[in-house]
Amino acid sequence: MPLTDRYRAETLHEALGDPFFDRVDAASFPEHRLRYRNQRWAARVGLDALSDAEWIEHFGRFAPLPDGLAQPLALRYHGHQFRVYNQDLGDGRGFLFAQLRDAEDGRLLDLGTKGSGQTPWSRRGDGRLTLKGGVREILATEMLEALGVYTSKTFSLIETGEALYRGDEPSPTRSSVLVRLSHSHIRIGTFQRLAFHDDKEALDRLLDHVCRHYFPDLADLPAQERAIRFLEEVVARVARLGAGYMAAGFVHGVLNSDNINVTGESFDYGPWRFAPVYDPTFTAAYFDESGLYAFGRQPGALGWNLWRLAECLMHLTGLESADRILGNFQNVIQQAFRNALLDRFALASAGEEADAALAKTLLDFLLATRAPFEQTFFDWRGGLASAERARRSASAPFYETEAFAPLRDAFAAHETTIRARLDHPYFRREAPCSMLIEEVEALWAAIAERDDWAPLEAKIAAIDEMRDAYAGL
Repeated sequence: MPLTDRYRAETLHEALGDPFFDRVDAASFPEHRLRYRNQRWAARVGLDALSDAEWIEHFGRFAPLPDGLAQPLALRYHGHQFRVYNQDLGDGRGFLFAQLRDAEDGRLLDLGTKGSGQTPWSRRGDGRLTLKGGVREILATEMLEALGVYTSKTFSLIETGEALYRGDEPSPTRSSVLVRLSHSHIRIGTFQRLAFHDDKEALDRLLDHVCRHYFPDLADLPAQERAIRFLEEVVARVARLGAGYMAAGFVHGVLNSDNINVTGESFDYGPWRFAPVYDPTFTAAYFDESGLYAFGRQPGALGWNLWRLAECLMHLTGLESADRILGNFQNVIQQAFRNALLDRFALASAGEEADAALAKTLLDFLLATRAPFEQTFFDWRGGLASAERARRSASAPFYETEAFAPLRDAFAAHETTIRARLDHPYFRREAPCSMLIEEVEALWAAIAERDDWAPLEAKIAAIDEMRDAYAGL
């Protein structure tokens, strides 16, 4: 097998023991057509030299990787789904296939699947993934990564030749199996399951494992201090994630506690959408009738989930420490949002007061005018240094309104950073790369109706150009 010297396999999750997972086998698929392979990230884990046939063998038939897990592990967890506790969760159509090291920073990474077949947690589901669902996950992860959001990466997508029936897609529809690369698949719901069973010994073992392998600076602290510091770290990381969503105009759609991992990484994309304009009530999932996970309610949803994690650790942290940490979540996420905006506009901090004014005036302007969300960030990347580009924009009339004056003043208080790269060819475009639902549906229509993958490939190339322009986010 042609591995590079960057390849380094691990089997660390296995050390937690059988109560944390079920050993399972992958489904056998009638065909395997490689539709997407992420060469950038394959290179970082030493798998970029695989031929397409070898790639399919490992990520379509799931032959074990050298020195890796001998058998896939379907992970066990519980979780709150739309605030209702569900003890029948777990990996129902996926599993942990392998663990590797990132050759650039040494981080432990997981290769997890979606659509790889039934497990003990399938709950009468078929364990499959539609091809459209796989394509949407590629688009979500590529776009979010380019915009600086800490996200899982779509590593592989293989069409598998089955006809699936779904209530939310025209059926029969095509099938696929997806592999995602992420920092961790240990969820808030992983802790919730152990707390539900009042298994404090297993909770302590899980916390020790997580700190040792994901938060090594905490590994050798006394138990109470370690739990407190761990909760603080998870709060900070999840706050950064929520701030990234808000600055990107992204709605995940299903922010259940089983979809929030302890490393603060976005993953598991179902009914996601990008907002065309700033609208706090904008909702992604058609079944979210109450708007629980609407765009503007995402920070609150994340805070609610973090409280569920705090409850699991209360025997170690105590109520007072947990209340202090979670009580400060709003301040933490507001600061993270200000930082995310500065990154998106490539502006240096001008102090807390000026940064807060930038955030407020931006949201006031977007809400009052309904200016296109992504276009506004594109036009004003670099602040007032980009005024001429903004003047030529199709959105220029929005910038001539009275509502824009306070935002212009806020831009004037901030200097452009050296990361702005305003001379990049990307900024010579009239409009930014975007990912609105109409675009997603058009990309899928080309595949569904004509098996034409060229528009998807062109969109990925456009995202690559944007990623390069925003390098340094």
